[in-house]
Amino acid sequence: MELDEIKKLIDLLKDTDVTEFSFEKDGTKCKIKKESHLRPAGAVQPMMQPALHAAPEPEKPAAAAAAEQNLVPVTSPIVGFFYPAPSPDAPPFVTVGSKVEKGQILCIVEAMKLMNEIESDTNGIIKKILPSNGQSVEYGETLFLIEPLS
Repeated sequence: MELDEIKKLIDLLKDTDVTEFSFEKDGTKCKIKKESHLRPAGAVQPMMQPALHAAPEPEKPAAAAAAEQNLVPVTSPIVGFFYPAPSPDAPPFVTVGSKVEKGQILCIVEAMKLMNEIESDTNGIIKKILPSNGQSVEYGETLFLIEPLS
């Protein structure tokens, strides 16, 4: 799927009530989400006054669990599709309980037909793998929880 085709899809969906659209062509998956709270182009956004005692943002469940157990999260640096192995018939890079070293490949996140290898930031043991094979992941989404080794 070419970039021009994706832009055409976005333009077609721009003026509709459709908020989510998935498409697959020649093995390439494309998912487009439109936030319903977005304002039309040129609309004026009202200014908001900061709260005097703003409450902290709630943590994501995976991040909260990691903090409680002193686990290091590995997050996705991009939006894409999660693959735990280099190919469908190959064994996964890591499994729960695997000992990993800093710089070791943990998985692949595919974005726009580019295979991005995600590496460990620390030495440790894989405690949890959150997404499943082929699942779409968002920027900043936790992929793994690693127990650091001292």
